[in-house]
Amino acid sequence: MFHKTAEIKVLRDPIHGYIHVEDQVIWDCINAKEMQRLRRIHQLGGDFQIYHTAEHSRFSHSLGVYEIVRRMVHEILELSQQLSEYEKIAVMLAGLLHDIGHGPFSHAFEAISRRKHEEFTRKIITEDSEIHATLQKVHPHLSDDVANIISGTHQNDLLNQIISGQLDADRMDYLLRDAYFTGTSYGHFDLERIIRTMRIVDQKLAVKESGIHSVEDYIMARYHMYWQVYLHPVARSYEGLIAMLFHRMRDLYCTKRDSLNEVSMFHPFLSGQETSIDDLFCLDEAAAYYGFSLLRTHEDAILRDLTRRVLDRDLFEYRTFTCEEDSEMIRERLRTLNYDERYYIFTDKAAEKLYSPYSRKDSGHNIWILCEDHRVRELSEVSDMVHAVCASPTKEERKVYFPKEVMMD
Repeated sequence: MFHKTAEIKVLRDPIHGYIHVEDQVIWDCINAKEMQRLRRIHQLGGDFQIYHTAEHSRFSHSLGVYEIVRRMVHEILELSQQLSEYEKIAVMLAGLLHDIGHGPFSHAFEAISRRKHEEFTRKIITEDSEIHATLQKVHPHLSDDVANIISGTHQNDLLNQIISGQLDADRMDYLLRDAYFTGTSYGHFDLERIIRTMRIVDQKLAVKESGIHSVEDYIMARYHMYWQVYLHPVARSYEGLIAMLFHRMRDLYCTKRDSLNEVSMFHPFLSGQETSIDDLFCLDEAAAYYGFSLLRTHEDAILRDLTRRVLDRDLFEYRTFTCEEDSEMIRERLRTLNYDERYYIFTDKAAEKLYSPYSRKDSGHNIWILCEDHRVRELSEVSDMVHAVCASPTKEERKVYFPKEVMMD
């Protein structure tokens, strides 16, 4: 049913050494235009504004997730024996295509498009696209099965766990990859040890007790990467500034639409109407930055200023938000300096817990440990460190962002 490539394709990768492709449908999907578009989408949103080498793309991350999934379904004995060839291909494709619906500027774009990237991902895989046509040629149900695995609704929950659990291929790749490209050390953990000690017990992915220290390192890596990289306030400032820029564009689109004729690539996302996968395909980060460059000389002073701030990295200042009085003081200063509050102040709440077991509904996606007595127990029941973390409150930070000149004397 599934054709092999004439020879094994080998792609060099700084995280995995090599990425191996021997299935023609996977190679065809890699070369599809929707997949190639991910080369033009940053993996880390605004983090390249702080970590200057964090220029890697959603494309390279997607290949890395595919490679981890490929290794899991072939190197974990129980998975290799239990899964059919069709299921292996489907879950490898899910790893490859799980981010296919991302817009520019990572998750910041979702506030602009009013649609989650997961929705675009399903549409690209199951509707009229080059990816969909590639999958349909192989098997009439393949596109639906791949989409269901990505959304975590496939009838074989093992496939769902591989892509979207607490210890899944997606998280394992982005932690290692993002640590590498940001030049940070706290995102590292022993991927080889985790894969080598993975087992399947009662339709659950589990790690042997001998691999628990590697899992604890993974948990700590996740926690530190979130607070030092993913939730970095400077990155949040950049992404919030882009949101303000689009907010202003949307308001102008409603009142002075003709003034935005030059930036038609943004129109489908400003109109509030249903957007298509073709609209998304045409708006990668290269197109967005070209649009921003045109807005540098726009007649609207607010739009000009916000665009300049994005392009020249004149980001908003931030302070820890302690009470409404602090926010009101900043707003009063904004009014004094004739800034429009709708576009020049915003608050942001960041929260992340080191590890928290899922509820009963999704408990199969927890991290499970296969103990020496052959019992399978949830990670926090076995690890003293993780148990202490689960009992601790969720760490939260709330900040208010505004132009730095507002607080200058």
